[in-house]
Amino acid sequence: MRMRNGWIAGLTLVLTAVFSLGCERDIKNPDEEERYTGPTIENHDVTTLYSDSARLMIKLQAPVQQEFEGGEGVFPKGFYVEFYDDNGKLESTLRGNYGKQEPNKNMYTARGNVVVNNLKKQEKLETEELFWDRSKAKIFTDKFVRITTPEEVLTGTGLTANQDMSRYSIKKVTGKFNFNEQ
Repeated sequence: MRMRNGWIAGLTLVLTAVFSLGCERDIKNPDEEERYTGPTIENHDVTTLYSDSARLMIKLQAPVQQEFEGGEGVFPKGFYVEFYDDNGKLESTLRGNYGKQEPNKNMYTARGNVVVNNLKKQEKLETEELFWDRSKAKIFTDKFVRITTPEEVLTGTGLTANQDMSRYSIKKVTGKFNFNEQ
């Protein structure tokens, strides 16, 4: 009987020690834990079409699109956009090595070797950063810009333009100009 009570007391002691060690784990506050900040969704070979009255207006393509918790989209390997006129003809293109989308504002950012081509006017805009406001159909930057036309090369710092580059305004203009007197 004594031996049996000894075993029971020993077993009770061991079980108490095991359970007390298990209860010593730190309970951590979830608000103080390091949160995952990476993408919640990642898509490959993305094509997004924007239309108006069943007419294609904009086609956006990207090798990778990542979406984050707040709805922000990122194109870490760049993106390419085609703008179409009301007749469905390709009017201009936009390309950047990196892109970011803020869907609540309909605002896109293009960075790194950004090039906009106006195919109708045969003009090319080059810069390192450009913002595209899709809802206003405008592009703008405060960075250095270079516009190459069939007749001249314009450079400056800062630009505001229609998204198709049909009309633009350079803020601090430098470069070579040709003036036609009529």
